[in-house]
Amino acid sequence: MFINYNNNPVDTKLYDTTRLRQEFLTEALFKPDDICVVYSHIDRVVALGVSASTEVLALNDHINDKAFGTDSFLERRELGIINLGEKAEVRCKQQTYILEPLDALYLGKGEQDIEFVSLTDKHTSLYCLSAPAHKTYPSRLIRRSEAKVVELGSSENSNARVINQYLHPDVLPTCQLCMGATHLEPGSVWNTMPAHTHERRMEAYLYFNVKPDQVVFHFMGEPSETRHIIVRNKQLVLSPSWSIHSGCGTANYSFVWGMLGENQTFDDMDFVDMNEIK
Repeated sequence: MFINYNNNPVDTKLYDTTRLRQEFLTEALFKPDDICVVYSHIDRVVALGVSASTEVLALNDHINDKAFGTDSFLERRELGIINLGEKAEVRCKQQTYILEPLDALYLGKGEQDIEFVSLTDKHTSLYCLSAPAHKTYPSRLIRRSEAKVVELGSSENSNARVINQYLHPDVLPTCQLCMGATHLEPGSVWNTMPAHTHERRMEAYLYFNVKPDQVVFHFMGEPSETRHIIVRNKQLVLSPSWSIHSGCGTANYSFVWGMLGENQTFDDMDFVDMNEIK
């Protein structure tokens, strides 16, 4: 498990490229036959990349519960999963779930004995986010067709995109975790511009559908002190509440966004005037 510590915006503006990448980017979240875990002190979010084959991967074998001070990982946490690969199975103590591509799964506080397995000849690409939880809500499978769909942007502004909201108050109740996937239309390369911050929530971006010969320029930092990180396929960027989080690709791409913090109001954003960003 990699531990990521929180960062001060005053210090962050002095980081060079290598330090920015070390502090905010996870380059290898998916490794065959492994569960990679990133624990961040930014609102105590946990990101996991699950790459299971037809051999079962048990979450208990890859997480040291002492690191969380509990007897099991979800004793005081909730977990969201989005399937970025082929058909996969998630097993819990009480129930088993089959996830097709781009299906999502919410596991409520208290779920135990979580296992993952591929149902094809390819390794899974199950991306997971976990947040502290104070209440148990029912676990639920959310099919791609059941997500709330929002279309934003325009081809004129190179930001036409479709947002699929999975873990969202209009779809199901959670303690604080929100998750969804945004897909940019062909010819569009910008997400979330004009940029924004939200002091009340952190956000994590997991970029995918980035072709091998393409990259995304992820912009971060205070609005008056922006920086960028080059991101490739299935790489994760953690965004503190004081930082903008916006991307521009060399071609269209997709990303999973996840948020946790003070509220679950999707449009609670502090937009930055285009004349003020630097």
